[in-house]
Amino acid sequence: MAFFLSLLIDGALAGAIYALIALAFVLVYKASRMINFAIGEWVMWGALLVATGLHVLGLGLVGAVVFACAGMMAVALTFSRLVLRRMTAPPVITLIMITLGLGAVLRGLGAVIFARVPGAISLPIPPDPIIVDGVPIATDKLVAAIVAALCIALVGTFYQYSRTGLALQALADDRQTAMSVGIDIDHHLLIVWAIAGVISVAAGVLWTFVSGGGFVVALVGLKVFPIVIIGGLDSILGAIVGAMVIGVLESLGAGYLDPQFGGGVGNIASYLLLIVMLVWRPAGLLGQPRIERV
Repeated sequence: MAFFLSLLIDGALAGAIYALIALAFVLVYKASRMINFAIGEWVMWGALLVATGLHVLGLGLVGAVVFACAGMMAVALTFSRLVLRRMTAPPVITLIMITLGLGAVLRGLGAVIFARVPGAISLPIPPDPIIVDGVPIATDKLVAAIVAALCIALVGTFYQYSRTGLALQALADDRQTAMSVGIDIDHHLLIVWAIAGVISVAAGVLWTFVSGGGFVVALVGLKVFPIVIIGGLDSILGAIVGAMVIGVLESLGAGYLDPQFGGGVGNIASYLLLIVMLVWRPAGLLGQPRIERV
């Protein structure tokens, strides 16, 4: 029983970081209907910018995070001004190719810019696990999960109670209606991408601290796609639920099935669940099915 609880807790803690990354994905999709296949590269850049601030510029952790947030907001501004503003009702395949191209550009530039930057990010947290009724809880994962939850709550509060957040909700619900009441679409799309950039910095730091850094951080993006499909592409709550489900499923699969099948079950479990969800409920657990009049 202790082993099961340990895997369950470990998966839930990992799911909290997944939820933070999935939040950035869903916010962009709800506002622009753009599926951001470059989300892994955004998280990678966020982490590497923090590492640059720490190891190259000597800014300290807080200064490095601020530096990285400014850098990712600059990336969002550049992408919005040079690409998004020039598109008028593009087909879905165009949006997909744009984000795939963005990911390739970020990977290529990252390999050049951050080639000599150490990827490690350390936080002042004791390494010893916390023991609760004989169940060990990794301190680093616990702290990372708490910070991720606080970030999600902060974004939710911003969307719920700020004027800009309400405008972003209106934009996500109905773009035409938002335009008719005077909401600047381009300006608020830029804000959404900037928020996604800031979230990517937080997620990159937490993921690097828990699982290691470097260019492999970009691979976390592959874990996000099953999460948002399972939870629902247009549902923030669904993304959080999907992240927790995937985190726990991966942990249980790695703990119970990997020893039997030689490893890898935990990594493919999310994609197996994705196939089931696409057959059973394509809109996701909490997503809204699209209804079109013929």
